[in-house]
Amino acid sequence: MSDEAGSPGIHEAARRDKLRKITELGHDPWGGRFDDHQSIGSIRARENEITSEDPAPGNEKHGPVLHGPKVRAAGRIVLQRDTGKLIFANIRDWSGTIQIFIGKSQVGDDNWALCKCFDLGDLVGVDGELKRTKTGELTIFAEKLTFLTKSVVPHPEKYHGLADAELRQRMRYLDLIYGEGVLDRFLARTKIVQSIRNTLGGEGFVEIEGPTLHSIAGGAAARPFKTHHNALDMPLFMRIALELHLKRLLVGGMERVYELGRVYRNEGISPRHNPEFTMLEVYQAYGDYRSMMDLTEKLIVGAIRAGKKPGDDSLVLPWGEDKTIDFTPPFQRATYDELFEKHAGVRADDEAGIRALAEKIGFETAGKDPDVIKSEVFEEKVEDALVGPIFVMDYPASICPLTKRKTSNPRVAERFELFVHGMEVANAYTELNDPYLQEELFSGQLAGQKEEDSMAKMDHDFVRALKHGMPPAGGLGIGIDRLVMLLTNAQTIRDVILFPLLRHETV
Repeated sequence: MSDEAGSPGIHEAARRDKLRKITELGHDPWGGRFDDHQSIGSIRARENEITSEDPAPGNEKHGPVLHGPKVRAAGRIVLQRDTGKLIFANIRDWSGTIQIFIGKSQVGDDNWALCKCFDLGDLVGVDGELKRTKTGELTIFAEKLTFLTKSVVPHPEKYHGLADAELRQRMRYLDLIYGEGVLDRFLARTKIVQSIRNTLGGEGFVEIEGPTLHSIAGGAAARPFKTHHNALDMPLFMRIALELHLKRLLVGGMERVYELGRVYRNEGISPRHNPEFTMLEVYQAYGDYRSMMDLTEKLIVGAIRAGKKPGDDSLVLPWGEDKTIDFTPPFQRATYDELFEKHAGVRADDEAGIRALAEKIGFETAGKDPDVIKSEVFEEKVEDALVGPIFVMDYPASICPLTKRKTSNPRVAERFELFVHGMEVANAYTELNDPYLQEELFSGQLAGQKEEDSMAKMDHDFVRALKHGMPPAGGLGIGIDRLVMLLTNAQTIRDVILFPLLRHETV
């Protein structure tokens, strides 16, 4: 990460020397308020204001004389070329990059001495005229320079950023500056999240903030992070799901409610898993899982359109190097059993055949519930084959303890999961509101669980809330990080989380 030969210590010493010179020139090397500057993107949009006139007689060889608007920009120096009498630099802000031209005769002795203290990574302000160079590049011809912040350590010598993936994630600040498309991806994430809130608000949902510290880890099957509250002398868990508190609000009369927040699961790390992630959970009184399918389509289509340029109505997005995803609604719908038979090659009701296939794959089957075995085979044989977007409907009821059963077939739960290119993005239920069945299912789920596993204690207060009457409802959960992956063509969850969990840095 050096920009010239030698050790990082030498580089920092050289920059500290320039820091001293900036102060001696009467400038604050840490800058200050810089009012009335325009974003580089908006400055570039003024290119059509540049005019030209014929050169004065005798100066025809210099070509037409250009005149442009006066502009003021601020940004970080990401490229610099010093020819001795002229300096060309590229500065970047979060809206784009533009070249600045600095000539001694144009900026004067003081500014010229100041720009000789510039390094890659410094933040500077420039006042000047927007014109084009002889090669046609849009450029701010500097008339005044303002120093805004000195970078006292070297930035990457490569304009294309950091090559090492872990270094990029650990030093996200540099990745945002130099990584191609990185800043745009995270800005796209903010638009996606804002669009989700806008869509839900338009549908009459209200956003709440539930507790992140729970006395019982419930709402999902996952291992929690544990902590301890000293004043109350009680164990607590970082939440693994948002569900049970939101359902309490349904009981309380909040008929359309959601939370968009962090959840924590003390589990493995992979391209699709981070121990801390962002979840959306939505609950609608008097709806069901089909209501949630319609809402899921609206949320995703709205998020795609929020990031599109005016006039671009396509809902087909790139995925990987050579694939696409067509999010045009309605999304495909198929039952769990239909897909199981198609991709696993075994009848969905053939317990012996499923058990034999599971053992052939290498799964342990002794003492396991047949539906658990079936679920493991589904994950292994079916999920990766789902291109989608596809709603996988009607799961085995025994693996869905919070879901209402089909009236026509109590062995089937009214649940769907949305898959896209083998990745689960959303999970939804027709919510179970029978308190006696819920208590029975909780008890069955707890049987044989280890103390450290989730839901290792009965949530009696939740059952008590159900006994006061929760309306029939549909509930939906969407993994925001995975959704952003799909909508921005990111192949790992770490590329859509600003600060993913990493091992301790070795020094």
